[in-house]
Amino acid sequence: MHKHLRIALATTAVAALTGGLLSAGAGTALAAGSGLRGDFNGDGYHDLAVSSPQATVAGKKRAGQVTVFYGSASGIDASRRTTITQNTSGVPGSAETNDLFGMATANGDFNGDGYSDLAVGAPYEDMNGDTDGGTAQIIWGSAAGLAGGTTIADPAPTKHDQFGTDVAAGDFDGDGKDDLVTGDTSNTLREFRAGIAKSGAVGLKSTATAPIIGASDAGVLKLTAGDVTGDGRTDLVVNGFEDDASTTYNANYFLPGATTGLRDATEKLSGGVISAIGDINGDGYGDLVTGMSWDTGVPGSTKGGRVNIRYGAADGPGAAGTSVTQESGTVPGSSEAGDMFGWEVTLGDVNGDGYADLAIGAPKEDLSGVADTGAAVVMYGGASGLQKSANVQYFAQSTGGVPDTDEKGDMFGGEVFLSDLNGDGKDDLSVGSNYENTNGSLTVLTSNGTKISTTGARAISASAAGVSTDGTPEFSAVIAG
Repeated sequence: MHKHLRIALATTAVAALTGGLLSAGAGTALAAGSGLRGDFNGDGYHDLAVSSPQATVAGKKRAGQVTVFYGSASGIDASRRTTITQNTSGVPGSAETNDLFGMATANGDFNGDGYSDLAVGAPYEDMNGDTDGGTAQIIWGSAAGLAGGTTIADPAPTKHDQFGTDVAAGDFDGDGKDDLVTGDTSNTLREFRAGIAKSGAVGLKSTATAPIIGASDAGVLKLTAGDVTGDGRTDLVVNGFEDDASTTYNANYFLPGATTGLRDATEKLSGGVISAIGDINGDGYGDLVTGMSWDTGVPGSTKGGRVNIRYGAADGPGAAGTSVTQESGTVPGSSEAGDMFGWEVTLGDVNGDGYADLAIGAPKEDLSGVADTGAAVVMYGGASGLQKSANVQYFAQSTGGVPDTDEKGDMFGGEVFLSDLNGDGKDDLSVGSNYENTNGSLTVLTSNGTKISTTGARAISASAAGVSTDGTPEFSAVIAG
């Protein structure tokens, strides 16, 4: 079976142990907070939730934690942060070995108070005697930032394991309120909608299904939310292994939003685990970008990895649009076995022109003989779609102005995320180096109004973020905001 390495590493450890235009819709904002998606403290700036899913907490290995960095006119830095674990006051449960708290995160205003909240999955939490039953919690936004939490009750705990293996947020039924969808080891998506209260009360619950294998360490691997059809309701892309005895490949399935919540899968899409949804060509429909980072062995794969784009339409994903490799247009470098180009993808508007731009991670890119040091590529959207031969940017830790240096196994580009951290209306690029000095680090490159710039670039190490450097915490493996 072909897993994304982030998922495979987490699974192995336990066994041994977005944002772009037309992304998931925001809920109705009340006067208390800013109503800005990703603004946890309501001050009008996007914040960044950075996971260390294998962090040691109070001596408990791989318990996991989330570090929240608060945006400001000068962006983010290590001094303005909140650490959230299951030992944090007000957060249900306690930090335990192998929980992987923070392996999945998604932000939305679930209780409609104008503050963005953060849904967090801990898929290997033991629940009421159920080993690896998993849990999903909402950490609530407030004027003081994220504080206090509520466990989302699993509606069918005997039917699956690893509840919260991934989470996604958006207005799937179009009622103006943010909803939460959770994945687990079954082929069923659990949807919590029409408002979620701090008490845990949920307005409505519903389910949808996709034709994927339901089994231990299978089921739902990844969820991606965004409005593909342009109807104001959030749609969902579900990744898992095809429920077909003749294959063990990953596939993606499209589940459209509807007034009654998500519908069952209506269309099979190409493989590749990590996707993003945003309007690259400005036609009002969300375009679907999927990274296929495998070299061989999976239908549609290519040496070094590729990214596939399908442009949205009123009836869902349209015909296959285009694909990108390191052989495309002016994309720097070349396609080499093991680069994992497309390991991570994210969409956002770097230059404020109304077209979603694309950042791509290639965390196992070798540079000047340094193995797996990693790189990230930024490409820009336009009226004709993704611009392959204009303004393509390439960043590594050896790029002038980028902090640190290329080192073996850093995996710079292990996570990429576009969001506006300084409130100038232009999205900045956050890049995770999941194994920098074995612990991980976060690099932030800001937009200068027209493109991503290295001027003022900053890096935050795991230790500076208050993450234990015991083991391999994978600081920056997952980012939301």
